[in-house]
Amino acid sequence: MKIKNFNASILRLSNSSDLQYLLLSGFSGLEAYHPQISILFCVLYLIAVISNSTILVVIFLEESLHEPMYLFLSMLAASDLGLCATTLPTILKVFWFNSREIRFDACLTQMYFIHIFSMMESGILLIMAFDRYVAISNPLRYTVILNNSTIVKISVGFALRAIIIIMPAPFHIKKLKFCEANVLSHSYCLHPDIIKLSCSDHRINSFLGLIVIIMTFGFDSVLILLSYVKILATVLSIASQEERVKALNTCVSHICAVLLVYVPMFGVSIIHRFGKHLPSVVHVIMSYVYLLVPPVFNPVIYCIKTHQIRIRLLNILKKM
Repeated sequence: MKIKNFNASILRLSNSSDLQYLLLSGFSGLEAYHPQISILFCVLYLIAVISNSTILVVIFLEESLHEPMYLFLSMLAASDLGLCATTLPTILKVFWFNSREIRFDACLTQMYFIHIFSMMESGILLIMAFDRYVAISNPLRYTVILNNSTIVKISVGFALRAIIIIMPAPFHIKKLKFCEANVLSHSYCLHPDIIKLSCSDHRINSFLGLIVIIMTFGFDSVLILLSYVKILATVLSIASQEERVKALNTCVSHICAVLLVYVPMFGVSIIHRFGKHLPSVVHVIMSYVYLLVPPVFNPVIYCIKTHQIRIRLLNILKKM
């Protein structure tokens, strides 16, 4: 009864043209278990924050790691931390305090930064694929091609791409009309989830969202694939079997990072498009997998597979 009254009061705060509040959602039907479920989220966020922060500190303190490969890794860790910082407040608010309401403008702001950090992560993975290609195909000119100036320009370029390309989205959403429906599917705000609440024609918003996805994730994934085709061709031309294995081993961590980002993303897209008959809990779980798996496992994989980081980390711990 209290929940119904609460929902009714929130609905009265909105009208057809000016939606003031939205309602976030946890696991529908499992609200009584949200405090217990929140323990899992706290553990995952704690792992993500500590491990990504550790990578940033290790790379910053160790001058021997001030190389393109590790600088790009530090950018990946920073984008993962940004994604965690953007989503953690609303997720904990829902699961700890059952506080579901969020102001419409605050929701648009969260949506903006979630998509920015996701796109930056995709761009960084593309840079890292290019880094591995240059390191394997032209090792003698590696530091010449990827000098500090080039790294800064590429990084700033991908950051600006993410910031600029998603900038029109909040303004187009503000033009939509919203009626009584104001319940989101997740405990954080995403572009497709917001526009589907509109009671006006939002096909332009959907089309622009598709264009953004193609220009970022689609473009990046194709170039990453082409990079690894070129890498494989280069590796196969190496006469020594031992050198082939050594060259490919330098790519394992990056390949895992790419899979951790793109497999959940495509999984979520497929489920949203073709899995409408599936229980809502499946959609919710997949959305959290897409959100939390990369920040949690990226640093773990790089610490396990990258000998230099593992050694430097152990040295720092010994000094402490």
